[in-house]
Amino acid sequence: MADLISRSEKKRMYKQVEELAREVADLSDKELKKFPGGTVIHEEILATRGLKGGSRKRQIKYLAKVLRQGPIDEIYLFVTNRKGSNLHAKKQFHAAERMRDTLINEAVEIHQECLGSQIPFEINWESNFIAEILGEYPNLDEAELRRVIHQYVTTRNKVHYRELFRVMKAAVEQKERLQKSGEE
Repeated sequence: MADLISRSEKKRMYKQVEELAREVADLSDKELKKFPGGTVIHEEILATRGLKGGSRKRQIKYLAKVLRQGPIDEIYLFVTNRKGSNLHAKKQFHAAERMRDTLINEAVEIHQECLGSQIPFEINWESNFIAEILGEYPNLDEAELRRVIHQYVTTRNKVHYRELFRVMKAAVEQKERLQKSGEE
């Protein structure tokens, strides 16, 4: 799925991590003691303190680069719980958008091939992305997912586009709830 991420989308993803780095850089000493990041991240956060202007911006960009090298879900949750940040919610929103767009783009491509070959576009088309997403989000209903995608691709009605987004967002949120309940 990462192969089809556009350059613009990658830039947006980097900006999200940079926003996280900006919030992490502003953590107090007390909050930093409980911070889940490793020692390298702690050192970079400390290096950011006392800097102003352009040097602070460069250091925050470097901190974002360091954050991208490892798993950052735990850091998003920490910042959300400590500071009431909405970065984690924005991250979930964008993940659902990316999955929706990837599924739609694949289905549209297959639909175009079917039109060119003059064969009907069936609801059970061969899809690598649906199998990949069902592997990551096993609570999704494949029949409903295929139905909504098929309806959008054949009619281009925005109602189905929004419905697919709601389905994907619900799957992302449900996966997180299950992860939280498994941790507790």
